[in-house]
Amino acid sequence: FAPINLLNMKRFLPHLIAFIVVAIWGVTFVCTKLLLLGGLTAAQIFILRFIIAYLLLLGYSLSKGIHWLSNSWRDELNMMALGVFGGSLYFLTENSAMNYTTTTNTSIIVSLCPLFASAIIGAFYKTERLNRWQTAGTVMASLGVIMVVMNGHFVLHLSPLGDALAFGACMCWAFYSLLIIPVSKRYPTVFITRKVFFYGLLSMIPYIILHPDLNIQLVINKPTLLANLLFLGCVASMLCYVAWNWVLKRLGAVVATNYVYLNPVTTIVFAWMVLNEQITVWFIIGTVLILYGMYLVNTKRPKLSA
Repeated sequence: FAPINLLNMKRFLPHLIAFIVVAIWGVTFVCTKLLLLGGLTAAQIFILRFIIAYLLLLGYSLSKGIHWLSNSWRDELNMMALGVFGGSLYFLTENSAMNYTTTTNTSIIVSLCPLFASAIIGAFYKTERLNRWQTAGTVMASLGVIMVVMNGHFVLHLSPLGDALAFGACMCWAFYSLLIIPVSKRYPTVFITRKVFFYGLLSMIPYIILHPDLNIQLVINKPTLLANLLFLGCVASMLCYVAWNWVLKRLGAVVATNYVYLNPVTTIVFAWMVLNEQITVWFIIGTVLILYGMYLVNTKRPKLSA
C-alpha cells in the first residue's frame, strides 16, 4: 500500500500547493490596498516588491551556480514577454484599477481569468482544450465567483476606466499562462521565475527615470507598510511565483489557472477573520459552485460510446 499512497501524494501535492498559493494571493488584495492608502502608487508597490523578490532569487541562483541566458533568442524573447504580461503590465493594471473602481469589481473581473485563459490556451493547444464537462465546470465556477464577491449585495458600481484596467490585468494573466507552456518544458522553475522578475523590472525603467522617488523612506518609517511590502515581496512574489510556475508545469496551464477562482473566497475569509466582515449564505452557495466547478474541470470524463 505504501507505493500507492506515495503515488497519490505526488498527484495531490500540486493541487495543495496551487490552493495555498491562491489563498496567499487572495490576501494580497488587502495588503495592496493598505499600501495604496499609505501613500504608495501602484507602480512603486510593484517595483519594490519585485526588487525584493528578484534579489532573493538572484542570491539563491548565485549560490547554486547561475545560468544567465536562455538557450535561444526566441526563448529569451518569450521570457521577456512573461516578465511584461505576468509582471509589470499585470500588476500596474490590477493595482491601478483599484484607484478607479471598487475592490469588488476588480476582484470579480480579475478572478474570471480562468474563463478567458481556457479559451486562449485551447485555441493554441489542442491537448489543453476543455471537454463539455470541464467547460460547464469553469462556467459554473465563474458564476460562483460573482456570487462570492457580491456576497449578497448585488450592486455593481460601473467605472469604465477602472473596469477596463481590471479586464486588462485579467487578459495579461491569461497570456502569461499561455506563454509559459513552451518554456516550462525546457527550463527550471527558478530560472523562469527569476527571468519574470528581471524583465518585469527592466520594463519599468522608463517610469523609474521619470519618477525616481520610490517612497522607500515612507515605508521604512511605517512598520505596518514595511511588513505588508515584505510580505508581498518575499512571500506573495518570490515564493508564490516559484511555486505557481512549478504547479503550471505539473498540472498544465488550464487546470492550474482554474484555481484562481478560489482567490475571492480566500480574500473574503481573510476579511471575515481580520476585519469582522459578514459572510452570507450567498458566499456559501458561491463557494460550493466554485468547488464543484473546479471538480468538473479536474475530472476527465470518458467519451460516451455510440
